[in-house]
Amino acid sequence: MTPRMLSELTTAAVGGPAGTYIEARTETEIVDAVRTADAAEEPLLIISGGSNLLISDDGFPGTVVKIASEGFTVNAEDSCGGVAVVVQAGHNWDKLVEHAVLHAWSGIEALAGIPGSTGATPVQNVGAYGSDVSQTIAAVRTWDRKRNAVKTFTNSELKFGYRDSILKQTTVNGSPRYVVLTVEFQLPIGRMSAPIRYAELARSLGVEQGKRAYATDVRREVLRLRASKGMVWDAADRDTYSTGSFFTNPIVPGEVAGALPETAPRYPAGQDGLVKLSAAWLIDQAGYGKGFGLEPDSVSGGRASLSTKHTLAITNRGSAKAADVVAVAREVRAGVERRFGITLHAEPLLIGLEL
Repeated sequence: MTPRMLSELTTAAVGGPAGTYIEARTETEIVDAVRTADAAEEPLLIISGGSNLLISDDGFPGTVVKIASEGFTVNAEDSCGGVAVVVQAGHNWDKLVEHAVLHAWSGIEALAGIPGSTGATPVQNVGAYGSDVSQTIAAVRTWDRKRNAVKTFTNSELKFGYRDSILKQTTVNGSPRYVVLTVEFQLPIGRMSAPIRYAELARSLGVEQGKRAYATDVRREVLRLRASKGMVWDAADRDTYSTGSFFTNPIVPGEVAGALPETAPRYPAGQDGLVKLSAAWLIDQAGYGKGFGLEPDSVSGGRASLSTKHTLAITNRGSAKAADVVAVAREVRAGVERRFGITLHAEPLLIGLEL
């Protein structure tokens, strides 16, 4: 039998063959597939939307389980004016956001257009435009591979941080201890959005930062802004063949941020003495503009390059291998470190690869 190529399952369209490939459409199938792989002592890779993965050209030698469970259940309105929505791990995230906005459930509208599945969102505390899922997640139900039992985490137990959680912290070489089965969100009922925390989005909506807008307007503007940066999947647009933002925004001590030019964007890091910087600004100021590629592999005819719309995304121009993407990432990271003394860290999960 021809092995399943993992490039077919990722938005970056790179990655070699899977040793064993299983598509699990129900919670029972997910648990059975994981237990079978563990009993055989095979390496295990969990994949769902494939939007935050960069997989080696050698592929993955063990079992790859594709999470394909879909659907959600909604509890009746409670006394606090909200709904509890329990979502299957494989359910498309953007479809959930669209449904929420159309049904006047607020709180996740600024996360529109993010590719991938709902089950992946708590792992990295997915966020954008001043919002992240830790603000609305009530609980995550998982399969604990170490204890061979279901384990449910409350919001506080998930230990959310910037693009971080206990689920990510307990993942080793792409293999998670806790396999997400369902995610429960607590969403207020109402036509108005959560407060707009991101300056660019506030300007686009014509409201003051910290104020609210209609959630439908927020979703529309977020989709427009993301599309302008190549961050909404479009099969006809090579700028969307990526893992999204390749680097996280670095969080540094105040004195490091203070040494940068005044024009460098700075954001609260949520921790005393620390400042969040813009990775995109650092990359651009280090000399790596939109469309940068390694010669002769430039954007004009090469295999991998920075997006022509956004310096944070490394894109597959049509024939890239994982090695091409990593080569661009290494050059950009090294250049930023040479210029500013700041080390950038990869946001996607690297499988069989190192920067």
